[in-house]
Amino acid sequence: MTGVLIRSTRRDVLVALGSFALGALAYLLGLDRMWGSGDHASTGVRLALLGVACAGQLFRHTAPPLALAVVVAACAADTALGSSLPVTGVMIDVLHVAALDGSRRLHRVIRAAVAVITVAVVAVVAVLGDWRQSLGAGLQVFSLLIVPVWWAANIREHREGAERVARMAELDRRAAVSAERARMARDLHDVVAGHLSAIAIQSEALLSAPGKDPELVRTVLKSVRENSLRSLAEMRTMIDVLRADDPVDEPVTARLGEVGRLVESARAGGLRVGAVVGNVDGLPVAVDVAAYRIVQESLTNALKHAPRSEVSLVVERQVRRLVVVVRNPLRDGVARGTGTGLVSMAERAHAVGGSFRAGPVDGGWVVRAELPLGTAL
Repeated sequence: MTGVLIRSTRRDVLVALGSFALGALAYLLGLDRMWGSGDHASTGVRLALLGVACAGQLFRHTAPPLALAVVVAACAADTALGSSLPVTGVMIDVLHVAALDGSRRLHRVIRAAVAVITVAVVAVVAVLGDWRQSLGAGLQVFSLLIVPVWWAANIREHREGAERVARMAELDRRAAVSAERARMARDLHDVVAGHLSAIAIQSEALLSAPGKDPELVRTVLKSVRENSLRSLAEMRTMIDVLRADDPVDEPVTARLGEVGRLVESARAGGLRVGAVVGNVDGLPVAVDVAAYRIVQESLTNALKHAPRSEVSLVVERQVRRLVVVVRNPLRDGVARGTGTGLVSMAERAHAVGGSFRAGPVDGGWVVRAELPLGTAL
């Protein structure tokens, strides 16, 4: 802010010096005459009034009210002696800058004062002189007072409009970033909860096995290790995303092409998974990621609530939609898994314009998601 004031002061000094030099030249060449001008004052007096006006011009940006007060006083004295072009020009400049860069209150005061002065001049000339003269006086006052203020008001309005648009754009950007971070937080829950649940269930299954087959132990420990590493890797990715200012793409491993890893992990946890996966190449990215996460959450829920059971996974690509169906038996006829996992799956399906259903069907628990493959995605 200090730098802006310093630059503004230097610029105003140059403008004031230029105004005084041009004004002095106009006085010396006799080019200063305006309407009603006369030889009621010497050149020295005129130069003194011009110097006062230019002194006020020094503060036109840093202190607009002070600059306006000084210049109006000098202009009033100059008008009393017969208006001259140099002082009037300085007054027009300061009036414009004060209306443009001054406070809102000062801007309103200037507009009201200019309107009152214009009406008063026209009325006085009409009463004391000829009405035709009042029209000429009104045009002169309009050009000297209203035009610079009107011009400043238009520029100010456009500038404030641009600032409002910029603020709205910034608010939109922040809202988008917040939404993106909320989505990433949901992803972090899905990823970590899925991997850690698989690790816990696989470890428990291994510890409770009566006869520990070395090959089974190796398979389970390998799956536990893979789940641990992938959980850490995806957590680091999500943390990087949450720290970043710009949106970052989903981890490239969260694709249906990698669904075989989910199936292997579920099988290592004790599930007997029958998987039928159609052609998943070239899917829209949003649909690909949503379907992968739905399958991941569904298998995790099956590991939790129907351990060592048969699970059916079907991923079918139709003409206009991708259908994901995961079925597992209900234990004790009780529907489970109604927490944040189901909410997350539903949100993912709805986010890409699809539908989602989960609930008991014919003695089993069925998760069904239909995700559109339209170009809008």
